[in-house]
Amino acid sequence: MVVVFANQKGGVGKTTTAVNLGAYLAEMGKRVLLVDFDPQANLSSSVGARGKLPTIYEVLRGDAEISRAIHATPVDRLEVIPSTIHLTGANVELVDVEGREFLLKKALSEVKASYDYVFIDSPPSLGVLTVNGLVAAETVYIPLQCEYFALEGLSLLLSTVDRVRQRFNPSLTIGGIIFTMFDSRTRLAHEVVENVVGHFGRKVFRTIIPRNVRLSEAPSHGLPINLYDPGSIGAKSYKKLAEEVLSRG
Repeated sequence: MVVVFANQKGGVGKTTTAVNLGAYLAEMGKRVLLVDFDPQANLSSSVGARGKLPTIYEVLRGDAEISRAIHATPVDRLEVIPSTIHLTGANVELVDVEGREFLLKKALSEVKASYDYVFIDSPPSLGVLTVNGLVAAETVYIPLQCEYFALEGLSLLLSTVDRVRQRFNPSLTIGGIIFTMFDSRTRLAHEVVENVVGHFGRKVFRTIIPRNVRLSEAPSHGLPINLYDPGSIGAKSYKKLAEEVLSRG
């Protein structure tokens, strides 16, 4: 299954969710490929792959085979295609490329059969890179921070998903909304959860990811939370989320 993690709002736990959900699925025996499609390369850093070459940028340019861009991570069965700041230039370089929306899908078609899950971490925008991620994916996971402005961004993202479905990828589905950075002490956080669950129902994952310092620390050590601090509340939450993903098939 090819999954794109998308939200045009930054700082919502999108990369954290892609990395740690992928790590726990790998720990549970699944083969997982992480694709860092964000020029900030935070996902690459989170698994100790920043600076490794070639990257997804070279693949898009046709300068490297995608199989050469796949690198190991500290987690067994979890591999990564890293990113680089040069990917920023793709927004300009791809403007005149025919079929530019399908470049990532075409590249992944060569390797996706080797994995149970391919997780694409898209940038916090709705530009050509995010569109490539939506076109390449079968389903979208939407990490949603429990705050008011997150709801405004959600409607814009869903509108973009609809447009991509109509023009490029008719089989694209919303796989689920994942609440992140939940602070149980605030009334607003509970209200956001109630509103979204009331509107989207079963599209919302039951597992809620709380705010947790250990989740914030782990990327600086180049480790997913299952290796950095498996006993933390953040680790337990992502393990539970992985179990829920598997139960949904």
